Amino acid sequence: MSVPRLVIAAPSSGCGKTTVATGLMAAFAARGLAVSPHKVGPDYIDPGYHALATGRAGRNLDAYLCGPELVAPLFGHGARGCDLAVVEGVMGLYDGAAGQGELASTAQVAKLLRAPVVLVVDASSQSRSVAALVHGFASWDTGVRIGGVILNKVGSARHEALLREALEEAGVPVLGALRRASQVETPSRHLGLVPVAERGAAAVSAVAAMAAQVSAGCDLDELMALARSAGALPGAAWSPAEALSPTTRDRSPRGDDGDAAGARPVVAVAGGPAFTFSYAEHAELLEAAGAEVVAFDPLRDERLPEGTRGLVVGGGFPEVYASELGANEPLRGEIAALALSGAPVAAECAGLLYLCRELDGVPMCGVLDAAARMGERLTLGYRDAVAVGDSVLAAAGTRMRGHEFHRTVIEPGAGEAPAWGVVAPRRRVEGFVQRGVHASYLHTHWASEPEVARRFTERCRTS
Repeated sequence: MSVPRLVIAAPSSGCGKTTVATGLMAAFAARGLAVSPHKVGPDYIDPGYHALATGRAGRNLDAYLCGPELVAPLFGHGARGCDLAVVEGVMGLYDGAAGQGELASTAQVAKLLRAPVVLVVDASSQSRSVAALVHGFASWDTGVRIGGVILNKVGSARHEALLREALEEAGVPVLGALRRASQVETPSRHLGLVPVAERGAAAVSAVAAMAAQVSAGCDLDELMALARSAGALPGAAWSPAEALSPTTRDRSPRGDDGDAAGARPVVAVAGGPAFTFSYAEHAELLEAAGAEVVAFDPLRDERLPEGTRGLVVGGGFPEVYASELGANEPLRGEIAALALSGAPVAAECAGLLYLCRELDGVPMCGVLDAAARMGERLTLGYRDAVAVGDSVLAAAGTRMRGHEFHRTVIEPGAGEAPAWGVVAPRRRVEGFVQRGVHASYLHTHWASEPEVARRFTERCRTS
């Protein structure tokens, strides 16, 4: 695998990584390049802006959820056939999973990808001290190659000159300098940026402004030269078909007797503004396992897709759209009936809330005898989990890693048959398994355990 690539990192959160990374993606795409967008960590929102900038699916590279060994193969899968790949980091360059060293950090991903790092520095309150900051980051880990700096929130031409002079002494190239610009800012709320799907034309305008600012303030030719300095990566790109077992890959689309039970089962996947969180590899694995994946919008569609045999409802913001979701009684009824029939249903976080009896007093699908409400405390972090019993997603004892990110509470927090036993960082059970339903707060990445997609599709085919 040999794709020119850059990792966009920063000393800490809030320095402008998303603005720079998204702006670079859009600026290079405007030059006619095929740009592959990536995000370090479990974040779902930034990849939406990346996809808008490039016209390609934003993909995550998470060494905790998928393991370090899958970072380069998943990168190669997403970047196949592209002219350039831009990887936006997470938090500060060396920040990763709490208490686990460099695991899941931007620095680790940069090393696994053998990619040069561009450090985005918030220069708003410093001048010559910027050199000490950059020198410290560049020398902390010799395995991380910082190829240059982009100065963000520069106050004036004089301020920029002082910063450049200091960094020249430090021997780190300045590849761009950006002034403060309100038009590139994106609104936030309780879980971070407002997703692209909710902003419409405003998101398009914001990405265009990011591209214009980066094009004017950065040396795109030097950045491309730096990207081309990344050498080839060993090994092959990940493939959803090859990740599945041979028996699944070789399965005929129809059963030997030609009946409908052997056909490609329709798996309905929730989307739209209320359900924006998903990993592209999930749909790809379902299709490779033999499913026909059909998207629908619970805010607008009153019926499930024709012939639905299984349902996947991922993450998002149902709390923001509770009244609209509750008002769509026909669809809520269809989902309840589908679950009652024993059909496979996989729900994560927002999907879990949607299946509850109510959310903040608004009626939801009523599949689970549980009530959800907004809480005061943010729940955030990686989790190590084990399947408590058999379900449509996993056999009992299956171990997976997940990520929790929500400010809601459900009561009770687990059913008589829980979905997962969380073993770290704190032992507990959570989620629900009943009939064909698997509902949990944990976001998981199925590329780490492709058997999940095969098992779910097979249950759809035979249920």
